[in-house]
Amino acid sequence: MDRMLVVVFDTETKAYEGKKALNQLEGEGSIVVYAYAVVGRNADGTTVVRQSDDPGPLGTLVGTSVGALIGLLGGPIGVAIGAAGGLAVGGTVDVDNARIGEDFVDDVRQQLQPNKFAVVAEIQEDWTTPVDTRMEAIGGKVFRRALSEVKQMVDEKDVAAMKADMAQMKAEHAKAQADRKAKLQEKINQLDSKIQAQLEKSKQRRQAAEAQAKAKVEILKAKAATLKAKASEKHV
Repeated sequence: MDRMLVVVFDTETKAYEGKKALNQLEGEGSIVVYAYAVVGRNADGTTVVRQSDDPGPLGTLVGTSVGALIGLLGGPIGVAIGAAGGLAVGGTVDVDNARIGEDFVDDVRQQLQPNKFAVVAEIQEDWTTPVDTRMEAIGGKVFRRALSEVKQMVDEKDVAAMKADMAQMKAEHAKAQADRKAKLQEKINQLDSKIQAQLEKSKQRRQAAEAQAKAKVEILKAKAATLKAKASEKHV
């Protein structure tokens, strides 16, 4: 199962130990790590990225569920790039992009207090004990949530409601006096822009999800090939 994993630590050193533990667990075949970042919470509330995964099939954190979650953890204050480049978080970050519930974000944010650090990762795991045991042994508090399905479509009811409003305004526009026509036309244009923005957002989300799904397949293929090569070497 694909999950979002956040492990909160009291020190940056412990967070790096947590990252090392994730890599070890992956090497043992207990989990698959798709993307990760070590982050910290500054005294002013900003979330700073200390380290992230090397560019691979998933590339930088931009557009990934990990990147979206980091943006949400920064709250209205935002994210500082810190030592790791490649993370751009803007106003488009939302819970749908992170693919987890708001309650999960709130729980992590409450634990990730200023001057604390965390490992944030998107992983595949079949059971939770390996990660929990290893992380708890080094003082980490584990949060995890199964990733939801990406919303492929916009809320059809919202779009239908906006289209109904626009149809009504167009009907009024056809019968209105000149001074009223201009005001109605402005409202029609604004509503049309909102509809197009909703549709474009849905398109971008769908394309990003498709790209990530393909990247994950490539990651799994590469890891399987590596394991096969290692097994062959043992028999030589």
